[in-house]
Parts: sequence; structure tokens; C-alpha cells
Amino acid sequence: MPSDRGSSSGGSQVGSNGKIHGYLIVLGNNGSLPSGDKGRKRSKYGVMQRPKPNGVQPSNQYRVQTPQTHPAVTDVNQHTIFYTLPRHQAVIVEYTSDPTKDMYQIGRSSEEPIDFVVADTVPGNLNKSSVNRTSSCSSNGGQVMAVGRVAQSTISRFACRLLVERDSLPARAYVYAAGFDSSRNIFLGEKATKWETDKGIDGLTTNGVLLLQPKGEFEGGAASPGQWVEVSVGGALYHLRDSRSAPQKKSQVENELNLLVDGSLIDLCGATLLWRSAEGLAKGPTARHLEKMVDELNAGKPQCPVGLNTLVLPRKSTLPPPDQTPYVYLKCGHVQGQHHWGKEGEDRTCPICLKVGPVSQLSMGLEPAFWVDREPPTYAFNPCGHMASEKTVKYWGAIPIPHGTNGFIGKCPFCATPLEDRGFAKLIFQDHLDS
Repeated sequence: MPSDRGSSSGGSQVGSNGKIHGYLIVLGNNGSLPSGDKGRKRSKYGVMQRPKPNGVQPSNQYRVQTPQTHPAVTDVNQHTIFYTLPRHQAVIVEYTSDPTKDMYQIGRSSEEPIDFVVADTVPGNLNKSSVNRTSSCSSNGGQVMAVGRVAQSTISRFACRLLVERDSLPARAYVYAAGFDSSRNIFLGEKATKWETDKGIDGLTTNGVLLLQPKGEFEGGAASPGQWVEVSVGGALYHLRDSRSAPQKKSQVENELNLLVDGSLIDLCGATLLWRSAEGLAKGPTARHLEKMVDELNAGKPQCPVGLNTLVLPRKSTLPPPDQTPYVYLKCGHVQGQHHWGKEGEDRTCPICLKVGPVSQLSMGLEPAFWVDREPPTYAFNPCGHMASEKTVKYWGAIPIPHGTNGFIGKCPFCATPLEDRGFAKLIFQDHLDS
């Protein structure tokens, strides 16, 4: 891997050259990929300041005939965007270096220009059976290559790019649709949505790059989700098309920028990325803090009211022995052990309040970047059972995550499981019985 790449570890606030711009985290992964974080394919990417700037900015635009033979196509040292027009014409936008910015590219391709390789996220919970639903869900989340489950990826090979001001504090990062390929070119075909304005030509990619900005401070739990908009190749914002690949663009969003803020979401039609600023993430919980909160819950010796055995909440992705594994009744929130009292098909009757509904195994939400505060994990997402704080589950439960080509659905950020009912349950432990 070249030495000027951004940090892929995501595990430190400071890179080897002293500055982290921020972090990109893939929704649906609970701390790491199920197969392990390897190279540029990871669950979290630390956007580290480069030793030398590689930013670019538009410098020249012109219309040409027979663009396939134009010298700009074969010049590997020239960043260029080609907007193909009818009758074998094209508008070429040439880019020159911008020493004030660092550029980072995200996409499905594993070719050299891509800094952060992203695969389609498959929900970690696809089994509808109650108690068994968690056993079919990887506790690390859902991003896998999905052999046999995703026929064809909907993420572009060169999906988007970020341009980050090198000297700004906090970092000012801007997102743009499409990324430059190995020849430093971006091609928008004749069928791609494009238009000319007084400021030049612009366009949209096939499945689009969507952006959602939080309203208010993400860290601290005071934010509410904004509205999804689409980002153009030139960085302008537009209202959503009727479907991801619809040929007609909508009106431009006025008075808003493609500038990322702490908690921004970028959707690539197959994977959704969360942007966390280095400053915001430093104020939130750490992995050690999350472990300590689990230790405090376990110190209360929560007990199953049926088996009268002590339950153990897992600190890591590994689970305790079956007789100590905690389950939550999702209709009422009572936490119990695994037992066969009140089983009615896929549902169970809670022996405490007699409400009938599904049961899910509890597991900790281990990715700190998804937490909006440092409060204890007193709630669980429904139906996957991932635990987090009240403000965290309610914030994510209110966000419509893009799903398919024109749908939106609430999802657990730790495993990408579609949420059901209210989306969460308040946990009720039978604990501190000795006090």
C-alpha cells in the first residue's frame, strides 16, 4: 500500500503524520468486518492527512468531437471528467492540482485509486424465527461479499470522492459523486443524467450518491436526522430523483453545501457510510468505556426469573454459555435466560407480564462511532437485540436508511437489520437482588 494513503486502522485519533481529518464507518458492522478488517477493505477508515496534498480542482472546460481519440483520454497525469453527449460529442472538464486539499476515493473497486474499498452490506438478520434469529446473525454485523445473496453489486466501482482542506480545524470535508479511475478519468455516458448551467456542466451517477446531514450536534444526543439529498459529480445538492437511476434530476437544494459534519451519512446504493469528525469521536465513548458499562450491568448479577440463574452480558462478540446467555422479550423488554416456558410457535409468553411476542438474544453494540452519547445500554434494537443507550437507539430508529432503488427503512446501525415495531425495546433486568 502506498505511503500516502489515509490510515486504514481507524483506531487512533492521530495518524503517523500527526493529524486525522475524520473517520468513515460502514453501517451494519459491529466493530469489524465478519471476515476481519484487511488492508483497504475495513469497517472503519481513518481519513489521515497525506504527507503530500493530492487534491484537484476544475481548471478548464471545452466541447470536443470524437472524444475517444482526444489526448486528454490517454494523459495519465491529467485528472479529467468526460460528459458524453449525443452525436459523438463530449464536454471535457480538466482538473489541476489543489495543494490546499487531500483527496480520498471510495468504491467497490480494489484498484489503486480507491482508498476505501466498500462491499454491499447484507443485513445481519434475515431469519424471522424468534430465538434463532440472533444465531443466524453475525454479532459483528452484516457486511459480507454475500455470495449467492446479492446477485450483482449496486455500488459503483468508483462511487465517490472526498476533498478535505488540509489546514482547517475542525476538518472541512466535501463529498462528490464519482471517483477517478486508474487513468485519472471519470466518464459519464450518454445515458447518464447531465446538464449545463451558467457555471458549467454537471451530472449524476447511475445509482446516485445520497447525503443526509444531522440537525444539531450528533455527539451528545441532541441531533435529529435531516433529509436525504443527492450529490452531483460537481458537488451540488439536489432533491431526490423518483428512483435511484431515474433519468430526470430534481430541483437544486438551495443554501446547503456538500460539506460533511459530524454524523453525516453517505449512501452509495448498497452501503451507507457514517462520517465522524475526529473531534466528535474523541468526545464519545471508547471501546473500553463500552466494556466497562457492560461490567457494571453484570455486577448487578441479572437473573432469569424462571431458571433463577445469573445472566452474563457479553463484552465482546463472543457469547457466554447457553445457560447464562441473556434474551429480551421484545414486546415488553424483560430480560431472561433461555427457557421453554410459554413457547408458542415462534413467539414466547413472558412469564413476568404475560405479553406474547418474539424473543431475541442480547449483544452489545460494540462500534463506538454509532453511539450518540456515553450513557448506559438500557435499550435494544428490535428485532436484532443489539444494545445501546436510549438516545442512540431512538436517534437511529428515526433515520430512514435507503433500501433498494427507491425505498427507505429504519435499520440497526450495528448489523443493518431492518427494524420492526417501534424499532427498539427498553430493557428490564431482574438485578441487584442481593441489595
